[in-house]
Formats: sequence, structure tokens, C-alpha cells
Amino acid sequence: MRLGMIIDYAHGFDETAELLPDYEAAGLRLVAVPEAYSFDAVSQLGYLAARSRTIELASAILPVYSRTPALLAMTAAGLDHLSGGRFTLGIGASGPQVVEGFHGVPYDAPLGRTREVIEICRRVWRREPLRHEGKHFRIPLAKTEGTGLGKPLKLINHPVRDRIPIAVAALGPGNVAMTVEIADAWQPLFFHRERYRAAWGEALDLGYSRRDPALGTLDIMLQVPVAVGEPTGEILAPVRRQLALYIGGMGARRKNFYNELARRYGYAVEAKEIQELYLAGRRQDAARAVPDELVRGVSLVGDPDQLRSQVADLAAAGVTTLLLDPLATEPAKRVDDVATVAGLLPPSRSPGVR
Repeated sequence: MRLGMIIDYAHGFDETAELLPDYEAAGLRLVAVPEAYSFDAVSQLGYLAARSRTIELASAILPVYSRTPALLAMTAAGLDHLSGGRFTLGIGASGPQVVEGFHGVPYDAPLGRTREVIEICRRVWRREPLRHEGKHFRIPLAKTEGTGLGKPLKLINHPVRDRIPIAVAALGPGNVAMTVEIADAWQPLFFHRERYRAAWGEALDLGYSRRDPALGTLDIMLQVPVAVGEPTGEILAPVRRQLALYIGGMGARRKNFYNELARRYGYAVEAKEIQELYLAGRRQDAARAVPDELVRGVSLVGDPDQLRSQVADLAAAGVTTLLLDPLATEPAKRVDDVATVAGLLPPSRSPGVR
């Protein structure tokens, strides 16, 4: 199991960059930078590539709607070059409120677009003249569109690797099945270590039945909040607030992937209540409505013995990379908590989620 850390896009980037040597000494092997509708992740990843020599880097995630497939491939190749082959391209569909509300493009066919983006990226990295005739992307553009002067081109530079790992953030059963089938890694959010099969069991089985063995073991890159200490209400409060935000307000009333996930976990009544309270502006009440079992099930919080058991459960579920989100407010405590978790990791990789 590999130890990584997610850097909050809203705050904490500068602090984490300065402490990168301390985190690395504590056992950190990967840093992932998200991108929502804040600062872009690419510039920050380039900065981290220049500030480090061995820590791996990943995007978590770049939306497939806001950049063309070729630009995603070029960006990944550039970051992989700057980092000496340490980059993983994390992509995802985001959601309609961000894609249509901030980027101004239609949120259509997220699975089909993601599949074609992956195909195109891998073709670019192999430096093949880029031709793609898909349902969602046609490259070069047809002569009946535009000027008619487009022609197949190949990447000018030679990438460090012709197969940069691709991770997909997926929650819905169809998206998870596709991710397991064709991607190098899966980035789930709010992975409940006791109920994940209820949400994704059939999708995981279907994806694995279609997976090409040449892809190798699927890397399960799990973003998870972590704190070493007694799991008090105060420590767990940020997790509770985040769950309330995502289940209640991260999406429209009838289109909220996180609310749907909570329902598949078996919290249908609670998910409805959380959403009603949150959309009514009663955010504190929405947070109080989040079940304790859900808060604890998606977190790594406790003393070292409790954490060891929780990490073992994740390893048994097939998680291969932990993207920690330290809950401690003091920088030194955050580094110490990462070191504690590093000392609890199992020595070998799991075979993948089943």
C-alpha cells in the first residue's frame, strides 16, 4: 500500500509545498492536487514537480469537459516530463453544475466521453498520427466542418513514458465498471470500508470480468480523512460537514452523485433528510443528520491500534493507495499523523477490489 496526500484546493497548498521534505521523510510517496472551480491544478503540479525529486504527483481530478482530449494528453506528457516520469493523470466527469455553470459546455455522455479521452491520450503518448472517429470526438475535424484544413498530427516531443497511468474518479455503477475495465487506477470518494460492496459490488465484478490483464493490477487511490487520536465529535466534525455538503448540496436536487451513493450504502432516509435540510439553508442541522456510522466508515480516525485495524480493512478491500486528508490543524501534527499511518501500512499490495 502506497501513502499519498490530497492537497485542499481551497487552502493549504503553500504550507504543504514548504513541508514536502518533512512529509516525504514521514513516509509520503504521492501528492495529489484537485481541481474544481478554484485555481487550476496543473500550475500547482508543475510547481511541485520542480520542488521535489522523488514524490509522485497526480491530478485529482482534471475534468474531461474543460480541456480537449489532446490537451489533456499534452498536459500529462508535460508534467510527466517535468517530474521525470512521476505523474498520474487523474480525470473525471465532475458534475453538471460545474461543467455547465462554470465552463459553459453541455454535460452530456460522461462515460462515453471519458472512454474516448482515455483512448485518445494513449494514442498521443504513443506518438501516433492522431486519428479518432468516435461518437463524441472526431480528430481531425471533418472537412465539412471548420476550414477543412485539419490533418493528423503526432506529438512533437517524445514523452518520458508512452503509457502514463490514468486514474478515473468514478462513483456511479456504470462509471465504476468502465473505470475498472480500462483505467490504470480508480479514485473513489467516500469509500465505506464496510459497505462498499453494496454500492459497487456488481460494477466491480463486471469491470474486472472485462479488464485486459495487460493493464495490470488496478490501483485503488482512496481519498480519506485521517486523524490520530480519540474519535471525538470535535475531530470528526470536518468529516461530518463535508459529507453534509456533498450529500446535501454538491449537485442539484435530482442530480447529486453523492446523495445517490449514500442511498446505495443504505442511508436512503438519511440522505433525503440531509439534502432537504442543506438546500433549505439549515447546514448545521444537515451535518447533525449525517449518520455516525457513515462518518466513521469513510474516515481513518483513532488511536494506532484502531487505525491499524481500519487500514487492514481497506487493504482487504483492495485499496492500494491512501490519499490522506489530515484533519489536524497544526502543521507539525499533520506531519506526525502521516508518519503514524505510514508505520501501519501493510507491506504488500492487495490484488484489487473484489
